[in-house]
Amino acid sequence: MQPEVIVVTDGDETAWRAVSTAAEALGVRTLRLSHGNPTPVDGGRLVHAVYESGASPVVVMVDDQGDPGRGAGERALGRILRDEGIHVLGVIAVASHTPHVDGVRPDVSVTAEGEVVRGAVDKDGEPAGGVLRGDTVDEIRRAGRDVFVVGLGDPGKMDGHDRVGIGVPATRAALELLLERSARNGRRRGQA
Repeated sequence: MQPEVIVVTDGDETAWRAVSTAAEALGVRTLRLSHGNPTPVDGGRLVHAVYESGASPVVVMVDDQGDPGRGAGERALGRILRDEGIHVLGVIAVASHTPHVDGVRPDVSVTAEGEVVRGAVDKDGEPAGGVLRGDTVDEIRRAGRDVFVVGLGDPGKMDGHDRVGIGVPATRAALELLLERSARNGRRRGQA
């Protein structure tokens, strides 16, 4: 069975609570080993954990802790994206205020209000033109793998619009979008 993965480019405590809450509500497991700011383990260990998890799809979080260079999160993301045995359903690219990054052009983004829009959003989940700036997103295109990218503001925050207490609607919408897209493309959970 080929494991399916959704990658989220954030891993701090607030993002962990938001992503794991949304994933649990959708019946999807979040890989706890990946939670940390920065990513606490290398990409090889994350890939191994994906294969060993028994969950498909599984959400994996990667984080650079604001490092504008190629930090731990980007190295882990690159390792996941380059593993041909893993089917990446998509990457949720999280916006930040990190300076001196190239950014990424998401296929779509989810605003703080949960609306799906073309173009990017900023850290607050507001539309922000074509390029999403974030500290762990530059690796997405560098990896050389065609992957669907959903832009998102800061999970669990977005000026209070994405709190755990209200069900993290924006984060949940981003995960749902990737799960629904996968289902439309003929893939079912747990099948290669």
